[in-house]
Amino acid sequence: MLNLCPLTGEPVDSPEKINRRPLAVKISNSPEVRPQSGLSYADIVFEHLAEGGITRFTAIFLCKDVKRIGSVRSARLIDLEIPLFYHAIFAYSGASGEVTRMLDSSDFAKYTLSEWRGDPGFYRVKEPGKALEHTLFTDTATLWEVANKKGINQKVEIKHMVFTQDPPPDGLPANEIYIPYHRRYSDVLYRYDPQKGAYLRFLVGEPHLDALTGEQIAVKNVVIVYVNHVETLIIEDKLGSRSIQIQLWGQGKAQVCRDGRVYDAIWSRPSRPDPLTILDYGGNIFPFKPGNTWFELVPLEMEVKIK
Repeated sequence: MLNLCPLTGEPVDSPEKINRRPLAVKISNSPEVRPQSGLSYADIVFEHLAEGGITRFTAIFLCKDVKRIGSVRSARLIDLEIPLFYHAIFAYSGASGEVTRMLDSSDFAKYTLSEWRGDPGFYRVKEPGKALEHTLFTDTATLWEVANKKGINQKVEIKHMVFTQDPPPDGLPANEIYIPYHRRYSDVLYRYDPQKGAYLRFLVGEPHLDALTGEQIAVKNVVIVYVNHVETLIIEDKLGSRSIQIQLWGQGKAQVCRDGRVYDAIWSRPSRPDPLTILDYGGNIFPFKPGNTWFELVPLEMEVKIK
């Protein structure tokens, strides 16, 4: 029997890889840390706005092992939601006081690992001229070893994603996807490469590379999720920046880009225990192309350009 990764629809070389709990790792996108390590190995990546126009990533790892992930940074309010979708172990550097309190009292608190709290699983890779906050890393082997010792590394059921090699028959051309997070820090462009059958990712006009491979990140499925963003009273940094609540519950508009085509869709999450599911307009789970998926969480009013 062929063992398929439930997050990518691709075959895995060992059944052990689907008999472990997914990892959700918080990764920085500050200009100082680029290129990051390990993003191209993630099965799924969520990108979202943090503060000051800079985005941040929550990357989900299950079916591929990677020797370094990072740099690891602090959690945000959205991380009260994303790990739940995959019953994942959430690894992060720390968080602001209020977000820490919310994570520590959450329904998945036992599945969190925080360097600030003193949990094992993290290490520093220092470089000349790089601030300490940008030097924290981890890797899949270390995190799963910690999970085993804590008794929290069990197989989980993930059934809210389906995959097909052939794209749906409708859809419009989508050779480029432009997401204007912030012109100076975080603008994203995806450009479809027919030979790779994937979207090549650019960040502020430059190819977005993975430091481990030196190669440009390629994405099989890009999902634009339009969701309400609300500024809260939670202070995130010394500049007084306020935390953003990304209200990823209920349902809303989505667009799925695969195989050089874009499809209108609906994102759905009826209640907290439910995963984020992408549906077609007939209410069926939208079929992704086998491979990795990046979810781009954008404000309702953001004008994403697809052509």
